[in-house]
Amino acid sequence: MSLPAVIPVSNEERAAQAVARGINRLFARNDIWCLAEMPLRSGRRADLMGIDAKGRIIIVEIKVSRADLLGDSKWPDYLDHCDRFYWGLAHQLDRACLDNEVFRPDACGVIVADGYDAEIIRPAPLISLTAAARKAETERLARAALRRQVVGCDPQWSGWN
Repeated sequence: MSLPAVIPVSNEERAAQAVARGINRLFARNDIWCLAEMPLRSGRRADLMGIDAKGRIIIVEIKVSRADLLGDSKWPDYLDHCDRFYWGLAHQLDRACLDNEVFRPDACGVIVADGYDAEIIRPAPLISLTAAARKAETERLARAALRRQVVGCDPQWSGWN
């Protein structure tokens, strides 16, 4: 029996995973439950997508480098898929640029995190989805979570597409 190939992980990927872990811990304490790497109908992928106790959809876009943050022009597409949008930033990242109107402080919250915890620096405003859009996103999120759970229980089954 051969061992599976080890996929190398960059320092930036490790840092992003640590930020995600810290945000998940903060959210869990506040009854918000997330999935990582959630594909959206638009073809984009949310770093974290979750649902709070009131059924509102939350998306977090994680950034661990200034270049990645400043080079991201696709983030406004996420606003069509959530009630609240956050930037999830590594604690050492300079966040002064987020006050710029390009990053829409009126539509985006800011969370600073490390691998152990996170803090909401600027709350995300509630910009409500329509009821139909929220229902569709909630169903997609639930189905993705259930699919991941089943695949996790039986990763060898050949029927997965």
